[in-house]
Amino acid sequence: MLRAQVFLWAYILIFFPASVVAQGLGVNWGVIASHPLDPKIVVNILKDNGIKKVKLFHAEHDILTALSGTDIEVMVGIPNHSLESLSEKYSVAQAWVKANITAYMGKKGVNFKYVAVGNEPFLAAYNGTYNNLTLPAMKNILKALNEAGVGKDIKVSTPLNGDVYITPTYKPSDGIFRHDLADIMNGICEFLHKNDAGFIVNIYPFLNLYQNPGFPEPYAFFDNDDSNSMDDHGVKYRSVLDANIDTLVAALKVANFSDIPIIVGEVGWPTDGNIYATTKNAKKFYNGLLKRMATNEGTPLRPKQYPDVYMFSLLDEDLKSIDPGMFERHWGIFSFDGQPKFPMDLSGKGQNKSLVGGKNVKYMEKQWCVYNKDASNQKDLAVKVAWACNSTDCTTLVPGASCSGMGIDMNASVAFNMYYQMANQTKGACDFEGLAKIVKQDPSNGTCRFPIMIKTIQTTSNSNASAPKSSRSSTPSSSTSHSPFQTHSPSPSSSPFHSPLLIFQFFVGIFTIWFV
Repeated sequence: MLRAQVFLWAYILIFFPASVVAQGLGVNWGVIASHPLDPKIVVNILKDNGIKKVKLFHAEHDILTALSGTDIEVMVGIPNHSLESLSEKYSVAQAWVKANITAYMGKKGVNFKYVAVGNEPFLAAYNGTYNNLTLPAMKNILKALNEAGVGKDIKVSTPLNGDVYITPTYKPSDGIFRHDLADIMNGICEFLHKNDAGFIVNIYPFLNLYQNPGFPEPYAFFDNDDSNSMDDHGVKYRSVLDANIDTLVAALKVANFSDIPIIVGEVGWPTDGNIYATTKNAKKFYNGLLKRMATNEGTPLRPKQYPDVYMFSLLDEDLKSIDPGMFERHWGIFSFDGQPKFPMDLSGKGQNKSLVGGKNVKYMEKQWCVYNKDASNQKDLAVKVAWACNSTDCTTLVPGASCSGMGIDMNASVAFNMYYQMANQTKGACDFEGLAKIVKQDPSNGTCRFPIMIKTIQTTSNSNASAPKSSRSSTPSSSTSHSPFQTHSPSPSSSPFHSPLLIFQFFVGIFTIWFV
């Protein structure tokens, strides 16, 4: 019996290397994907890797059902477009709580910890649309939770973008809330303070690097020397994340709410779609973040404990809006099929460990669609490839991405294969008037991977109208717009995966260059 126990413990150590995670670590789980993973497989990924906190962008029946009976703490979101009805009618808040909270509670229910009302509702791009709706909606949700007898256990907050606060001097200690939001933020903070809830903020060091030419690259990461640090009255900040957190700490102090806990609702690093979005940089960022969390030393202005952090995100999402950038579909620490992208030690101890990937994932047949260079009519190749990219996900082809700069044959094959796979390997989807053909040998080359799509399951959506399906986006447009371009459509004649016409124009430009 003793030998059996020793073997069992050895098995756990070998096959579950990431079972211990840094204190306060969670992950965002988004579902804007053409072929989403079975929620049961995803929940097993969370359990196998010891992740005990998950943030959802909306309440979806299959996901909540899969989370039932686990000890995983759940923060469930409510989309911005529900704020108006929630703020105006308490009955809507009652119905939402009944359908999406109390219906999943009980001995083997969901371990709800937070309801996140809205998502970055005060972005300047919204032009104030949600400014006067968010707090009333939060109050009605809390009232409904209290009425249901669960208000003490389930907190209410709203995830905010880091742009709600500023520092005129660039020093974190001079942080204040934006002047145009001062009264609104005072009301939000008073609500959070009164109800012992955390201030949820989304922070993206990657975007600092992506959006600001000249931004010092080492400052986007951690553990840098003084030459890449921010000096704030003798205090050295060696990462923009810590500086950003302390800017919020300072703003809370100015508003007389110094004791409100801070939760980083989203932070991460994409792995494709941009020159800075690489697995190497993502690994470097997460290693620094997790080590930082493991020390639990906090930041200079809050030195005792580092905030809870929800990584963004768990899985890649191939239907996300690319308005913020082509990298938007590549934030996952796991690929779309639940397989880890790079070694990652969630404990923060600095060990080169692998994550545990999804098990029993069912794939489509091992076949790919590639460019047929022997086709007789080559003159329309650029247009056909651009059309394919407009109808699928070609974000790996942009300059600096994993499949860029590999020549006409390879890039055309990437476009054709993505279209073919997202169309469920329908035979007619690999034609393009003879310019494409099906092959059985994997055409992947170096960093450029050719995926095989997974088989999807039939999901049962929550029929409650107040629980619509949307997810996080860095811009007001969180869903893929549909603007089909049919003029040069190959078989099939229409596609269910159209991206904005801008994508067509972008890729037609790239492929036209090849033929000049």
